[in-house]
Amino acid sequence: QPRLTESGGDSVQSGGSLRISCSVSGYIDRTFCMAWFRQSPGKQREGVAAIVNDGRTKYLDSVKGRFLISQNDDLKTLYLQMNNLLPNDSGRYYCAAVSRCVPRDLWLFLFRTDTWNFWGQGTEVTVFA
Repeated sequence: QPRLTESGGDSVQSGGSLRISCSVSGYIDRTFCMAWFRQSPGKQREGVAAIVNDGRTKYLDSVKGRFLISQNDDLKTLYLQMNNLLPNDSGRYYCAAVSRCVPRDLWLFLFRTDTWNFWGQGTEVTVFA
């Protein structure tokens, strides 16, 4: 099974950019889908971006046009490029993965936490005004 380790979190000024990464160790193959979630104190964990195994991507409405999810060809690193960051983007960002992913079955549920069966420990992003 894969082990997910996030990195790259930092404190940035509003309007700035940041790229966070998720390193995948252990087993992963092209049946997996992957995603980024975030959680801030007192709030539920929310899906931010997902990439499914046919290459399609899905984004939370509030980050569309600002965030970009991508993955290395070897599937070992997942990225989230975040531009024009806002204070509301602050939170702990988690990488998630699910095996034997069937996009047509999961597309509507990609931002539900119970869709995903592998999680990292998260990396902290703070955006200050």
